[in-house]
Amino acid sequence: MSDDGPMPEVPDPDPEGTDVPDDVQKYARFKKMDGAEYDRVNEFLRDRTYVTAREWAIARLCADFRTETGVEMTKIGENLPELVPFMTDTYTPQAVNQARSSFEDKVRKSGATFLYGAMCDFFTAEELDDVMYEATEVAKFLLEVEGVDLAVEEELEAEERISSVMREVRDASQQLREQEDDRNE
Repeated sequence: MSDDGPMPEVPDPDPEGTDVPDDVQKYARFKKMDGAEYDRVNEFLRDRTYVTAREWAIARLCADFRTETGVEMTKIGENLPELVPFMTDTYTPQAVNQARSSFEDKVRKSGATFLYGAMCDFFTAEELDDVMYEATEVAKFLLEVEGVDLAVEEELEAEERISSVMREVRDASQQLREQEDDRNE
């Protein structure tokens, strides 16, 4: 028996392949999800949003690991199981980019759908407020799960910015409809 290798049943202090970067070791965004299973997280998200657990986690990581020159796709992909407790496999940089792109596409399409519903007068102002309230609650919950602590002031400021934009959308939509009615008379 050689003294060069690790001792049986004693963890190797520096096993090969565990070259985890410091910023990955310190990353604590999804720690509230320790023990969560991908399928349960995915089901929760699919019931409330249009994104998958994969897209959500990777979009968050891409925002957090953005540098001046871009996103560290390789670092995210290679360290995915260390960064997100419910992710069990590593990803290629291309798979990370695809998930990020899919998230972005879904957010844009959801936004367009929402604004169309708001602008075409499908919803009353009160119904739009209800939709915004529900969307805000889901978004706040996801941020809490990620470990983001929003101060009450930040939350109120964000809600006011969103409400202000929605008032502008409603007003602009009403003006457009009135102009169209005037042309048709």
